Amino acid sequence: MKLHPLSLPYRAVTRSVSVGSTVLFAGLALAGAVDSLTVGAVALLVVAGLALAVGWEYAYYRRFEYALTADSLDIDSGVVSRRRREIPLRRVQNVDIRRNVVQRALGLAAVSLETAGGGETEASLRFVSDEEARRLQREIQRRKRGVVADEGGERPEPEADLLYEISSTELLLLSAVSLEPRVFGLVFLVVPLLTDAANSLGGLTLLVGLAQLAVSALVLWVASAMVTFARYYDFRLARVDDELRYERGLLQRYDGSIPLDKVQTLTLRENPLMRLAGYATLSVETAGYAPGQGPSGGSEAAVPLAVRERVLALAHSIESFDDPTFERPPARTRRRYAVRYALAVVGLTALTYGVDRFTGLLDFWYAPLALVALAPVAGHYQWKHRGYFVGDDHVQTRNGFWRRTTHVVPYYRVQTVIQRETFFQRRWRLGTVVVDTASSVGLGGRDARAADVDEGNASDLRELVGRRLGRQVRRRKAQSRRRNAESKPSSRE
Repeated sequence: MKLHPLSLPYRAVTRSVSVGSTVLFAGLALAGAVDSLTVGAVALLVVAGLALAVGWEYAYYRRFEYALTADSLDIDSGVVSRRRREIPLRRVQNVDIRRNVVQRALGLAAVSLETAGGGETEASLRFVSDEEARRLQREIQRRKRGVVADEGGERPEPEADLLYEISSTELLLLSAVSLEPRVFGLVFLVVPLLTDAANSLGGLTLLVGLAQLAVSALVLWVASAMVTFARYYDFRLARVDDELRYERGLLQRYDGSIPLDKVQTLTLRENPLMRLAGYATLSVETAGYAPGQGPSGGSEAAVPLAVRERVLALAHSIESFDDPTFERPPARTRRRYAVRYALAVVGLTALTYGVDRFTGLLDFWYAPLALVALAPVAGHYQWKHRGYFVGDDHVQTRNGFWRRTTHVVPYYRVQTVIQRETFFQRRWRLGTVVVDTASSVGLGGRDARAADVDEGNASDLRELVGRRLGRQVRRRKAQSRRRNAESKPSSRE
């Protein structure tokens, strides 16, 4: 099958705009340095770039073909070199559909497929019709389950059970309490403008500097709220057979699926404002990618924001886990955390002293030292919000105060259990146990970990998780053998 005919002009226009603007700005920048590069020559280069972009997209469209078979999605593509891919459907984890405003007006959609263990998109169809995108999403999941259409036509779509729909209040609250890292680049635009305004008022004083920080923070907060609002606008989550279906987005619309049998980890997140209001978020990780890694940039959130009891109810419907009673780190770790925060305050004070020494702008450079009094309080709250719980079928970990994160990991999804101790942890006789799954993004902090456990308990925890992992694997193998035996026809038949 071919891509949608409108994908050719759409891709040609977008590619031409990108190539043409790049060539134009580069040519104008070099025109002053190279005498032979006149405005007419730059215009010819732009025209040549546009022609090359249109020709490339035409060849791409002509040479791109795909076919959905009973066992795989086959894709033939390539302009210069021919590439043939056969993607087994059994390896497909997520099928995402995304459409921006222009694409929705044209009836186009991009389909992205993620496979087990893949950190990047395995295949992308840009672009097919919206109906074709939904058909592919539906058929791939059906054929993975061994369900095929009847000869007389397609099997009707199973009824969807709506699990969650974000309300206006929840959307506004989520926008207010979320912090979008992608808006931090605005600092490089806002700060110079505010600095120029301050200089025009007579220089950068302490009061003006504080006002500058406040305005910068306000701009970042408003921008972050707008991005979050557009991302989770009209969020819906439904259950269709054995998978979750979500759709969301204002400017860029996303539709995707989360196979329940591929869920590796459930993650609950709460910041202080959410905890104060009684709200939480729920996200899932599959073997394809973790939340935030997929093409939708975070679409794997099962619930972006809801009342905590509602979030827990949905989490229990996905994985039946025990209500935890977390084992906190040893009490002595509070002193370790307090010392760490005190050293951070000393470092901040040294920085303000250095700024004042070279600029003379900070008359009260020693003011951050007052924060030392809060170091024991911060250490206590960091200790209070850490812990682990070992249940019959799941291990749960909790970390963080400003962004408290609770991981729920089924034992049979565990890949490795790692015990590690840093130099500073050894001085305090502590260790960290990392529970790694197929979806974890490394040891950088997103994986489930029991942090700062007593070194003796860390060894016991590592061995206990390993034993229960083996027990669950044996149990699931026995259940699989029984199901296979029951499904086989008897010899008399």
